[in-house]
Amino acid sequence: MKKIDLRSDTVTLPSQAMKTAISHAILGDDVFGEDPTVNELQNLAAEITGKEAALLVPSGTMANLVSVMSHCDRGTEIILGDQSHTFLYEGGGISAYGGVHSRQLKNQRDGTIELHDLRNAIRSKDDHFPETALICLENTHNRCFGAPLSLNYIKSVAEIAEEHELKFHIDGARIFNASVSLNIPVKELVNNADSVSFCLSKGLSAPVGSLLCGNHKFIGKARRIRKSLGGGMRQAGIIAAAGLEALGTMIERLKDDHNHAVMLAEGIQNISGIYTNLNDIHTNIVYFEKKTGNGQALVERMANSGVLFFRISPGRFRMVTHYGITSEDIDRVLKLLEDELS
Repeated sequence: MKKIDLRSDTVTLPSQAMKTAISHAILGDDVFGEDPTVNELQNLAAEITGKEAALLVPSGTMANLVSVMSHCDRGTEIILGDQSHTFLYEGGGISAYGGVHSRQLKNQRDGTIELHDLRNAIRSKDDHFPETALICLENTHNRCFGAPLSLNYIKSVAEIAEEHELKFHIDGARIFNASVSLNIPVKELVNNADSVSFCLSKGLSAPVGSLLCGNHKFIGKARRIRKSLGGGMRQAGIIAAAGLEALGTMIERLKDDHNHAVMLAEGIQNISGIYTNLNDIHTNIVYFEKKTGNGQALVERMANSGVLFFRISPGRFRMVTHYGITSEDIDRVLKLLEDELS
């Protein structure tokens, strides 16, 4: 029986083409800047995002931490959403390692932060306050139904940052999902940001790695901070080779994941006892709710049948579609859910 793992798109396995690319990768010492495959990947990432340079790091968490530490002095403050990954799921690293204070503002249902809230959160010049240094957005927004942020909204936030001489970072772990959903090139979505990070090992299905992109000065500082955090890797072309293959072959197929998410949500709508809002299905993330009970027993019974997904909170669940999920898998999940709830 095939296991159907909908816990996250991080569970994706590399394609055969990626494995082949790994086995044939030309290697060097990346800490010395001498791994040609890493250099090729970094150049491609910079080209795709429209930035001057890029840096390969082991994870999205490190990419965001390195970005914050590169932009912010110790004791300064960043503004970010209260549902953001950096605030909730990155181990408090920006404060633990960067000495940076965070000010969390309410994320709206579509992943945005109200512009007037952003303006009001920027600190005035007062010795009692931490100095605001950075605004961070997440695109797409994991906790907000995988919603992509619109280009106009991003431009508005960038204008606020520029007006107040702040830096602007986009956590673009799933920025390619946003690009495919909105039919807007990544380069345009991040053009107004000082830096952007994106993940290779979610929907793009590479085994490991994230890229951090920005101007030459920023990436030079980020490289030094990456080293101090233990993120310098030697023959990292083994990682980069899969990343190159992912960027070449996996972006357009993200449409399949989005279509499977719609298929899943439409099926859930037809099952008594659970509910989802089809208007909340934007990319590859589906949240749904159970009308009675906390749902832990449902998660456990489905797992016994080979279907894995997360209970986010009592009675609320998340499923994420990805490269490893087929339309036949969606049909099976819906049949099992219907059987469990009948």
